[in-house]
Amino acid sequence: MSTSAHKSAEPVPTGGTVTDRLVEANLRYAAEFQDPGMDARPVLQVAVVACMDARLDLHAALGLELGDCHTIRNAGGVVTDDVIRSLTISQRALGTRSVILVHHTGCGLENITEDFRIELEEEVGQRPAWAVEAFRDVEQDVRQSMQRVRTSPFLPHTDDVRGFVFDVTKGVLREIDPAE
Repeated sequence: MSTSAHKSAEPVPTGGTVTDRLVEANLRYAAEFQDPGMDARPVLQVAVVACMDARLDLHAALGLELGDCHTIRNAGGVVTDDVIRSLTISQRALGTRSVILVHHTGCGLENITEDFRIELEEEVGQRPAWAVEAFRDVEQDVRQSMQRVRTSPFLPHTDDVRGFVFDVTKGVLREIDPAE
């Protein structure tokens, strides 16, 4: 039984790996692919930073089409140095002006702690250089992420930065007031 919400018309191959299945799907996609003739600059001049959670279909939830936005995803949708790097390139080289942050209910980062790094060090003999960025309060984490974007010296466009929590059971966004 599949837990995926996606129902493929093609049967799942009985041999091989998930990656093999994805490569086969790409071959079917490529056979009918037509170059949309788009530029790398997003039409809506917006970058969306969101969690990598598989339950978030950002394009559907936000009414976006191919070419509308830049999408930057990581565990928790946390604004890390690498997210700032991507946003800087998005704004300075590719014309985005707005940033939308999307965290969500039931995030896995609410269930772990920074001790995760110590556990990794004990297991593999090396502590990761990155922070886990675990949190207990999703709204406060959205506020922190908004503040990180707004105060970055590398981002010239910080007037339109808004943060939301997506409810994974209802499909609705709830905007977070940065001042609370």
